[in-house]
Amino acid sequence: MIWVWNFILYSFFGFLLEVAYARATGGRGDRKSLLVLPLCPVYGVGACLILLLPRTVIQNPFTLFLLGGLAATAAEYGMAILYERGLGVSFWDYTGLPGSISLAWGALALPLIYFVHPAVARLTALIPPGVTWTAAATVAADMAVSGVLMKVTGNRDCLRWYQKRAEKAREGG
Repeated sequence: MIWVWNFILYSFFGFLLEVAYARATGGRGDRKSLLVLPLCPVYGVGACLILLLPRTVIQNPFTLFLLGGLAATAAEYGMAILYERGLGVSFWDYTGLPGSISLAWGALALPLIYFVHPAVARLTALIPPGVTWTAAATVAADMAVSGVLMKVTGNRDCLRWYQKRAEKAREGG
């Protein structure tokens, strides 16, 4: 049950990181991966793979940086294949950035393991199973609806309903 929360919380933290990065760099802050919930599942999957690394890897910052970066890059690549081949949409284009993503993931692995996860683990251990099942069902439902919408429309614009509402409100409609 802890893995459900690891996935959800790190997907949420990833969403926050994406929004902060977009605001800091003037990029697009609308990289949602789900219809309703503010989650970026690639971060949840990547963090879970990093957390599954052997203790010997986690105890050595250099190997954690290297193998954590590789594990999370593998998660990102796997998710990209799922989105592109399974749903017909693309979330990433890293043309011209070979290797830099693994370095970024490796850099994120260090604070994840040494600072963030110890606090998260203490908090998630206190969550009752009923709440966990409800959260898991909610995320699964949002993922299923989001996946169907992306598959049917062939793009991820269907996830940006909130932008369309804001544009309508600005236009007075």
